[in-house]
Amino acid sequence: MRKIIIDTDCGSDDAVALIMALKSKEVHVEAITTVCGNVPLDLATDNALMTIEISNAQRPPLFVGATKPLMRDLVTAVNVHGKDGMGDLDLIHPLLTPEKEHAVDAILRLVESNPNEIEIVTIGPATNIALAIMKDPLTMKKVRHIYSMGTAGFGRGNTTPVAEFNVYVDAEAYDIMLRADIPMTIIGFDVCLGDAALNKRDMEMLMESCKKEAVFAVQCNRSLLEYNLKRSGEHIVDLPDAVAMGVVLWPEIVLDSVECFCKTCMIDSYTYGQVIVDDGSVLAVSDGFIDQEPNAVMCKSIDNKTFKSKMFNLLLES
Repeated sequence: MRKIIIDTDCGSDDAVALIMALKSKEVHVEAITTVCGNVPLDLATDNALMTIEISNAQRPPLFVGATKPLMRDLVTAVNVHGKDGMGDLDLIHPLLTPEKEHAVDAILRLVESNPNEIEIVTIGPATNIALAIMKDPLTMKKVRHIYSMGTAGFGRGNTTPVAEFNVYVDAEAYDIMLRADIPMTIIGFDVCLGDAALNKRDMEMLMESCKKEAVFAVQCNRSLLEYNLKRSGEHIVDLPDAVAMGVVLWPEIVLDSVECFCKTCMIDSYTYGQVIVDDGSVLAVSDGFIDQEPNAVMCKSIDNKTFKSKMFNLLLES
């Protein structure tokens, strides 16, 4: 069975992704590691622990990681996910506790003891992954694959016009991860919109099921729903981290993907957090990648109907 580590800044969409993985029969979750991002680290940790309990499935150990980005102050998304990152409905009262080992050390230990077997799913800022690469690059070369929910893909950013949140929080870390020569698949924000999002009918169906984890998945996203209603008038909950987890669990939902050379922008404040995605297309001044080799596979589209059907099956199954 595939072995994964999930690195998360557990906000409300992360929680849905965690439930999917923990209830899946496709993967064994070796560990969950937490990082600051959507919320400060202590809240991300409590949110992930509560989600493990709610899932009532796999119970992997949880390791606490980076309290701040590598070089900058933390920017959170509490305006989107709520002050607690989980809809501010007083849902988070975990009984589980984290392990004492630091997340970075746990990642390195698990990779070293399972060479070329561990797949890392990073659904938050890449700070923990970058720290592991800097601490022991040879061990991290033994990671089988990294799946990253990050970048704007081929579309517009969700934090600045060009930057997606996970990269914007710690672009320096994302740059280190991209340059580490570890096989990587990126699920950009652009493929997580439209029909991939929960609509009103979807949310009503999940609530009416009275299934604990399905109801939790809707309730914890209340602040995100309110944000979208205010922002665009749409009764939707977009779940980028759940979409990324869907790609991990069910590769067959990917309809189109392309090898790309990806480069993180870190210097200019207007482009900080942008990831330039070059698919090798012939341009006026070049015949493709020039001197650069592809360093990631970028998802371009997924089968939204199949993704949501499979996600709902996991949320609703006993």
